[in-house]
Amino acid sequence: MLVKDIMSRHVRFVTPETPMREVVSAMTLYRVSGLPVIEEDRLVGFIAEKDVLHHLFPSLEEAMTQGGTFDFEDMEANYSQVVNLNVSDLMTTGVIGVTEDMPVLKATSLMVRHRFRRIPVVDGDKLLGMMSLGDVHKAIFKKAIADVCVKV
Repeated sequence: MLVKDIMSRHVRFVTPETPMREVVSAMTLYRVSGLPVIEEDRLVGFIAEKDVLHHLFPSLEEAMTQGGTFDFEDMEANYSQVVNLNVSDLMTTGVIGVTEDMPVLKATSLMVRHRFRRIPVVDGDKLLGMMSLGDVHKAIFKKAIADVCVKV
């Protein structure tokens, strides 16, 4: 089975200029953990829930100077500042992607190694679609059920 057999071709995406308020709304509304960032038809980054939440915590330098004591309620209050940023302020660049002709389990091994729940499917820097762990699980389950039904 190849990535092109299971990937989603209709992908929501954002631009570097998209306000984070729109991104977190889309993530919660559409129940996705991350979105590709597109600029001039090129994949330039990825924005994930972990990028948003990571920004709430102090940097290592801040942690060292504060002696490890933090007011977690204050950190939660900083969320309003995060959602006033743009995608470019938080996105991950140097995105790892897979090709549509890659075997599904090879692509999944990249996802597992990097702890991704979803990964862009690319042709160079052009976004073709997305593949999620849910897509993989569903495809393997369907294939297993089909194999059992054929044997009966």
